[in-house]
Amino acid sequence: MASRIDRKLVVETALRLLNEVGLDGLTLRRIAKELNVQAPALYWHFKNKQELLDEMATEMFRRMTGQLVGEGPEGTVLGRTWQETLVTACRGLRHELLGYRDGGKVFSGTRMTDESYALPLDRFMNRFTEAGFTLDEAAQAWWTGYNFTIGLVIEEQSVHPEPGAPATRDPAYDLVDREQKLGESYPLAASAGRVMFGDVERSFEAGLRIIVAGIEATAGRVAGS
Repeated sequence: MASRIDRKLVVETALRLLNEVGLDGLTLRRIAKELNVQAPALYWHFKNKQELLDEMATEMFRRMTGQLVGEGPEGTVLGRTWQETLVTACRGLRHELLGYRDGGKVFSGTRMTDESYALPLDRFMNRFTEAGFTLDEAAQAWWTGYNFTIGLVIEEQSVHPEPGAPATRDPAYDLVDREQKLGESYPLAASAGRVMFGDVERSFEAGLRIIVAGIEATAGRVAGS
């Protein structure tokens, strides 16, 4: 029975089902049913759900960085400056994760199952060090932007859980209701909700500008732009 499926098919099926049932509803049993096999058949390929999530995250990463290791002018893909490189990579990461329901949660805390991440990371580091950053500064700059993006996506998908439907909002994040509850006693906290849970696109771009400005104000004094 195990010969009817392989790891790639299981992962592709899991990523497709993720948009239908979400992370909590994604079980090996549910995937086995979709593949029309018995659940034990999946254990030939994945010992548990965490191993499957690791492979799913790795496949998501392969897809989002495919152009970085493909043909074409490297500078066009990465950006002409380190600022463009960081911003473009973070935007691409967010875009890819938003394509999956609970994509941020799936990706966060998982381990890569192969070394497909190494070449894109090496190219990122090269772009920064060419601009004059030390390797430590380069790694910290990317790590900051990377973690900001994943954290924002997790929050964003809590507010807008349906992929491709930014207008669909979880009732728990109703801005009018929140302001009515907090308004009289905590007017500043009430108004802040519009920034935190309102236009997420605007908040994301503002956050990237803050990160770039912070890098420029610290390591950027030596590295330049």
